[in-house]
Amino acid sequence: MKEKASKLTDQRKAVLKGVKKIVIKIGSAVLTDKGILHRPVVTRLVDDLAYLKKKGFQPVVVSSGAIASGVGKLGLSRKPVTIPQKQAVAAIGQGRLMYAYEEAFDTHGLLVAQILLTRDDLTNRQRYLNAKNTLTTLLDWGIIPIINENDTVAVDEIKFGDNDNLSALIAHLIDSDLLIILTDTEGLFDRDPREDPKACLIPVVEHIDGEVVECTSKRSGQWGLGGMRSKIMAARKVTASGIPVIVTNGRKSGVLRDVLKGKPLGTLFLPERPTLSRRKHWIAFALKSKGELIIDEGAQKALIGKGKSLLPSGIVEVRGRFGVGACVAIVGPLGREIGKGLVNYSAADIHKISGLKSSEIEHRLEYKHSDEVIHRDNMVINKD
Repeated sequence: MKEKASKLTDQRKAVLKGVKKIVIKIGSAVLTDKGILHRPVVTRLVDDLAYLKKKGFQPVVVSSGAIASGVGKLGLSRKPVTIPQKQAVAAIGQGRLMYAYEEAFDTHGLLVAQILLTRDDLTNRQRYLNAKNTLTTLLDWGIIPIINENDTVAVDEIKFGDNDNLSALIAHLIDSDLLIILTDTEGLFDRDPREDPKACLIPVVEHIDGEVVECTSKRSGQWGLGGMRSKIMAARKVTASGIPVIVTNGRKSGVLRDVLKGKPLGTLFLPERPTLSRRKHWIAFALKSKGELIIDEGAQKALIGKGKSLLPSGIVEVRGRFGVGACVAIVGPLGREIGKGLVNYSAADIHKISGLKSSEIEHRLEYKHSDEVIHRDNMVINKD
């Protein structure tokens, strides 16, 4: 047992070697107790973050807790359900949350900056770059960014879905060296520990495949949103960029210090090799699909097995309305999404040229942007 623990520690230290820029996601379940912001926990985590800052690390915080904090302030018995209710409660809670962070960091002589984002901020290329430049400047100035989804304006179409997903996108945005997700469980288990007391913690995951996803639960706590499955999907996004992820219990005293010292806490998700380029990662994980292209078996084999572009000849059906440059899902003949990409033609024009050879495009449309409907450089194919 000691030998195994020693190997895990050595592995952690090797992975953490050279780490400087760290995204730390703090879940509602860590920060709150029955919907009330628990200030001693905020203080304890800030003490850890200040320690990391003074050790030369550059922490970026993605913090949940605004809605739960607002619920506690208003004395509500349960979390709101409708979007307008959530937006109103978040408007109340976000101020309380930031004040708690600012007050705690002030005791260490450190400044914080609040950044509120929606999905549109990271799907629009210019706003994506603006967000990146802002965060880079704050880090250069020694200021700790505290990021949250802008619940006061977000609606279903532009929501990230949860702050696990947001933290994954931020880790990629700033070229982070590590993502730490703090939650109310020890990490990833082989079974749901709430249902099976014999469930075992998985200390290391080398590759996130379908089997790993099935180990997780979709359920989340009363005040959280994503559950363990959303953390796994976030880890999948981040490791695709070559960034390691650690999911661990944020309620433990000194957890951030211990993690950065290499102690084998929680579950370590190792980075994938080879990694996606920045552009392909943006396509795969930041963009929302505007429609679907259903392809035949031959096209699927060409895309998956040979890394080819998608030609009109392999398309059998077009679903949705979208314009040139839109991100669409590529769906195989069995109904499984095999990838995503940016189209060179609108939905209406793809419908006209589906099944045709590339040499026939101009005759049918009276113009031709490209031989390909989706070029391989603008396409991401799922690994599983």
